Amino acid sequence: MGISFSEAISQVTGPGSTFETVDLERDGYNIEVFKNAPPTIPAMFAGGRGVANTFLVYEDEEWSFDRVLTEADALGYALVHHYGIKKGDRVGISMRNLPEWIVAFAAILSVGAISVSFNAWWTEDEHEYAITDSGCKILIADTERVARASAVCDRAGVSIIGVRLDTLQPLSAHVAHWNDVVVRGVPMPAVEISPDDDATILYTSGTTGFPKGAVSTHRAVTNAVMAFASRSALQALFKDLASPPNEGNAPCFILIVPLFHVTGCVPVMLSAFTFQFKLVMMYRWEPERALQLIERHKVTTFIGVPTQSWDLLECPNFSKYDTSSLAAIGGGGAPAPPKLVARVESSFSKGRPSIGYGMTETNAYGPGNTGNDYVSHPLSTGRVPIASMQVEIRDEHGTTLPVNTRGEVWMKSPTLIRGYWNKPEATAETIVKGWLRSGDLGRIDAEGFLYIEDRAKDMILRAGENVYSAEVEAAIYEHASVYEAAVFGVPHERLGEEVAAVILLKEGMQADDEEIRAFVAARIAAFKVPTRIAFTNERLPRNPAGKFLKRDLRTRFFV
Repeated sequence: MGISFSEAISQVTGPGSTFETVDLERDGYNIEVFKNAPPTIPAMFAGGRGVANTFLVYEDEEWSFDRVLTEADALGYALVHHYGIKKGDRVGISMRNLPEWIVAFAAILSVGAISVSFNAWWTEDEHEYAITDSGCKILIADTERVARASAVCDRAGVSIIGVRLDTLQPLSAHVAHWNDVVVRGVPMPAVEISPDDDATILYTSGTTGFPKGAVSTHRAVTNAVMAFASRSALQALFKDLASPPNEGNAPCFILIVPLFHVTGCVPVMLSAFTFQFKLVMMYRWEPERALQLIERHKVTTFIGVPTQSWDLLECPNFSKYDTSSLAAIGGGGAPAPPKLVARVESSFSKGRPSIGYGMTETNAYGPGNTGNDYVSHPLSTGRVPIASMQVEIRDEHGTTLPVNTRGEVWMKSPTLIRGYWNKPEATAETIVKGWLRSGDLGRIDAEGFLYIEDRAKDMILRAGENVYSAEVEAAIYEHASVYEAAVFGVPHERLGEEVAAVILLKEGMQADDEEIRAFVAARIAAFKVPTRIAFTNERLPRNPAGKFLKRDLRTRFFV
């Protein structure tokens, strides 16, 4: 007879284990940290020195672990000696996924500065906001972002280091070429860094207004990397979470989400570097290109948002490619419809579906579901508690709620941000006595499975009845003609709100609103069935985390 989930967690984190956890007092509250976590992010990078194995594959380029660090040394030297960057200064990175993104990240953190991740889709105004809000001293950017931010940086007196600028001429006086700045062969400056020093600022992807800069310490990020790694040890003990063995395939991740997003940066890129896995980088998401890379490089782990798994399966040439190396297919950022879980389970020869629940504020870490557990509980994001993280469901007064009672998800972990940059009120509202208020509504069942049912602010209140959009979306996705669906509330004079949906059908398929309503009504209660349905011929808009921009859809289709 196998051991229980709680016994498996105890063994993985117990005394003498790689992932042993110990108590640490922080801000007057105890947290459970990994005893063997590297003290800082540069300490994680240091393990790659002298390692000639391939770390990064980008188009026709291959970068070894050592090459990344050699470039980082040279950039770090320039930041300190030519640009005057000091410990605690903020340096921004604004580019699509390129090798230089990772080099810049390593260099910034190694000289004690704070890396500020800019969303590569941001407009000039949004760049200006982030530069002003964070107080960036330098911006490291690719061609498109240099063009977009040049005037802003000129006004703010911020220097730019331009990456791969061949197509951008002429350059402003405050823009320097990467190759003129990064002179190989110089040493990384020695800077003393402590675990509780600020390391990163990642801007949360709000659907309205300007985002908040989420600040993480070195300890938070290194503990997040250890926490994700602890799952492999947990899967080896608790068979219901097990993924298939690699059978000779070395671990290999494919980077299909932006590095400026916490998922791309922490559980994918930093995990790959720390444990010396190969990382295959995509410049932009293209499903067939991803299949080509999976086959060529024997990719074992595919981490993205659920829509990317869906895109992969819907690729017309999916069956032509060898995906047998894949062990895990999934990610997070949004709930996955149960139909998608079933399709992933049945469509790959060895790969199994997986999902994780985390956010920028937790450095992407949180409960995860995979293997038999996920197939049998496709609406759950996994069991709790987990290594180094406590999860509770609480009411609006902060009182812990009993089993199967819906409330707000609260989390406590060393992976939490320390707060929002220069926003003490927002920090105090979100982090309460060492606990993070997620803003998500969920419940924990008697077996310990966590279910995320909606964002608190996105819950639809129809005539006094709560309607959770994820449940309605899951029912709509069961229809064979549906490719994408987003559900939200719209104002109604009598009901307060009514349920609305925007749907993108699969190419060549047909369905009308009455057919959709009848189909959904056979699966969920009548009051949850959308009364207003709009169809679109375009992919639904998303934020960088892969979540649908429901406010935009509401304004476009129903206002």
